[in-house]
Parts: sequence; structure tokens; C-alpha cells
Amino acid sequence: MLSRRIIPCLDVRDGRVVKGVQFGNLRDAGSPVELAAAYEAQGADELVLLDVAATPAAREAQPDTIAAVREVLSIPLTVGGGVRSVADAARLLDAGADKVGVNTAAVRDPSLLTLLAERFGRQCVVLACDAAASPSGWEVVVRSGSERTGRDVVAWCVEAEKRGAGELLLTSWDRDGTRDGYDLELLHRVNTSVNVLLIASGGAAGPAHLIEALQAGADAVLAASIFHSGDHDVATLKAELADAGLEMRR
Repeated sequence: MLSRRIIPCLDVRDGRVVKGVQFGNLRDAGSPVELAAAYEAQGADELVLLDVAATPAAREAQPDTIAAVREVLSIPLTVGGGVRSVADAARLLDAGADKVGVNTAAVRDPSLLTLLAERFGRQCVVLACDAAASPSGWEVVVRSGSERTGRDVVAWCVEAEKRGAGELLLTSWDRDGTRDGYDLELLHRVNTSVNVLLIASGGAAGPAHLIEALQAGADAVLAASIFHSGDHDVATLKAELADAGLEMRR
């Protein structure tokens, strides 16, 4: 069993961290450089930076922001937002990313996952899958949650693994920012269908929710609001998860 990870997430727009509910009503949450440094000091295992304006604006994530964060960060950094090609991914990696997250463009053209894996290795390719509840289960949503695709989430995650994704960042659109807890049924269904590492995202309010997600099969838990607000810090959460019997990365 691999050690479990806690991963703070920085949703960035125009060089500032923002946070909202269900990808909307975004409010300022601070400087990405300052928050990145603070979260590493608290013991974060990795960091995810998502440029939430990149895909709607048809541009790649801003490399200057990535470079500035990289300067204060020694832990692994995953960057997503606007990755539409191998060249886009290469620019993010050159700017300081260790892994690249891809969502909308991979749904449009799944062969992109294969191209990225062949060029950079599977360990570098993270499929960011945003899931919204539907009558038949869960539906993939893209363009920062603004567009429903009709594609089944579990089937898409299975295909993405076959195409070359080395890790899945699975976000419940319905739970994002609500602090109602992760979608445990969604996590369980995806976890039992794939063999790659699974990051749970969307809905965390405290240690109980993180514990539930890890027990449901997630290899890592991603959170934003609970850290940006100062309600919880990484070190305290890791200690509480370890006390619950979960093997945490040190």
C-alpha cells in the first residue's frame, strides 16, 4: 500500500488564487506564491495549480505564475489549464511543472493522452476529470464545468488509463466548494475500475471527509477552501489521518 498524500490546490486566475462553489462565484483567496510556500511549510506532499481561465480564454496556463511558484517550491507540482497539445505541455514543464493536467482537450481528442505519455512518460500525465451527477451515474463536464458532454465518467476514466494517463484527478462538480464531503460512491466506482493513482477532489470540510475519501479508495486527497480559509492546516490534518490508521507520506 502506497502512503497517502494531502494535496492543496491553487485555482489561479490572472495571477491570483480564487475559490468558489461549483466552479463559479469566484473570490480572491491570495497570492499563489505565498500560499504555495505556506502549504509546503505545513507539510503538503504535492501541489496542484489549475489556471481556471486558460481553457475558456483559449490559452495555456501562464508560465510566469508557474515559474514564480516553482521558485519557492521543492515538492512535486502539477499544472493544468489550457493544455491542448504536446507543445503546450512542454511549455508548462519548462516553466517548472513536474506533471501536466489535461481535461477538456483530452475529452475532445483522447489521443492527446497517448501523445503526452509517449513524449513525457505516463507518470507526467494527469487526467483531470470533472464529474457531474446524471440520471445514469456521472457525466463528464468540461470548460470549467460549463459544458456537459454526455460521456460517462467511469468509462472515460477507464479509457484515459488505456490511452496513457498515469494519474486521475477526479473532481465532483456537485460537491466543489460545498464542504459537504467527497462523493464517496463516485470514488469507489472509479477506483474499482482503474489501476492508476486516484486523487479525490471536491467537497472537503475537515479530517472526517478526507478519511472517508481515502477509505473509499483514493490514493490522495485534494482540497482548497479548508486551507485557504485557515480552518485547517496540512500538518494537523496529516496527524489526524495518521491517528485514524492511514499511512501518510512523510
